[in-house]
Amino acid sequence: MASLIDELAQRIPSDRLLTRPGALAAYETDGLTAFRGRPRAVVIAESRQEVIDTVRLCHAAAVPFMARGSGTSLSGGAVPIEDGIVIALNRLNRITRFDPIARVAVVEPGVVNLAVTATAAPYGLYYAPDPSSQQVCTIGGNVAFNSGGAHCFRHGMTANHVLGIRAVLADGTLVSLGGESLEQNGPDLAGLFVGSEGLFGVALEITLRLVARPQVYRTVLAAYSSLQAAGDTVSRVIRSGLLPGAMEIMDRLAIAAAEAAVQANYPAHAAALLLVELEGEGPQVAIEFEELQQILAESGATETRVARDEDDRARIWKGRKSAFSAVGRLSPDFIVQDGVVPRARLGEALSEIEALSRKHGIRVANVFHAGDGNLHPLILYNGREAGAHDRAEVLAAEIIRLCIRLGGSITGEHGVGLEKLQFLAEMYDEPSIDCMRRLRLAMDPLQLANRGKKLADSAGASFSHGLHPLERAGVISRA
Repeated sequence: MASLIDELAQRIPSDRLLTRPGALAAYETDGLTAFRGRPRAVVIAESRQEVIDTVRLCHAAAVPFMARGSGTSLSGGAVPIEDGIVIALNRLNRITRFDPIARVAVVEPGVVNLAVTATAAPYGLYYAPDPSSQQVCTIGGNVAFNSGGAHCFRHGMTANHVLGIRAVLADGTLVSLGGESLEQNGPDLAGLFVGSEGLFGVALEITLRLVARPQVYRTVLAAYSSLQAAGDTVSRVIRSGLLPGAMEIMDRLAIAAAEAAVQANYPAHAAALLLVELEGEGPQVAIEFEELQQILAESGATETRVARDEDDRARIWKGRKSAFSAVGRLSPDFIVQDGVVPRARLGEALSEIEALSRKHGIRVANVFHAGDGNLHPLILYNGREAGAHDRAEVLAAEIIRLCIRLGGSITGEHGVGLEKLQFLAEMYDEPSIDCMRRLRLAMDPLQLANRGKKLADSAGASFSHGLHPLERAGVISRA
């Protein structure tokens, strides 16, 4: 390892090659603070060549590495490998080409999600994937975890908006995947890279598809006396054939948190809020709006509100997008889950989550992408109380297993990372997992790139948190 650090020091200035414990501390964890790892060094890259050189040196020394953007991962996917190398990409933040005619933007991995839309907005364009952390999360991280957001129901995930990727693979090989067109020949290798959680290498340049801003938005809030009633209304909307730009649900706790944080002026009496946004051409949206109003009138909504103007719409969305961070006002600690259930079983899932909350005596705030059944229950606890975190982990595990039992998935957009590693075998059979492992080994035989995440690598990986939180809580056990 000493020789690797010496080699890096010949290429990276000392103020961007961090090795002191105090400087490394900021990189030890990500948005899921239950996991922690102390890297041997952090390379703050300012050029693609520095990234390539670092990857090649790590490969030559057989030292694991991981790429990191803003560290907003909520699955432990950006936690360093103990004594590995972190390649920080935040300074690779240039939009290298923007073509409003072709509707593409070519960006470096450290570009912040919202910056793409800010660049495109004067041309009537925007970048559709809009995770709640879009003001700080980077495109490289979005690619790694196939991020979605409130509007993924209509527009799809990151994979639907990435046309091409230039990357350095784990052995230092430079590759160009995809291109600049939706119509491409051969296998979708860019699509394979998206969502790989950093297991194949590091994206150096990403070509994004931009879309035209809708002519009209109609944003509607509907209040309900129960969470299940709001979930059942989502199924009604889907069955009607409507395709809103977004459908989101917040429960009473999430509503209270958003109100305290940003004064969103949500209905105070509501047990649940359903947020539905229609978008498109004016005549089309007018017809859909009439149909939506009829559905809501028949759904038992206790109140409906329509955004009066763009400022009102922005306020409504600010409340929704602030919900994750705002929950910190209700509880000193919380766990964010990310399971998926079939939309037809959404009401059933929400009812069962409420029952599990009562059973464990732990409050759960629900805020989620209702359109695609992507649940984000926030499990509230006080980490200063003995055993509180372990009890919260037990409840979180039961919610994930509920999603599997209902025919859903263990993750919608946060990824497997470290947090859900132990649930892969409950969702997939062994031949399927073996296929994933063989693909991983074909791309990275030494298992250097983000070792220990998403798949249980045979090479192993160590993290200084000790036992996996679920293992400590007695939910899982390892031989």
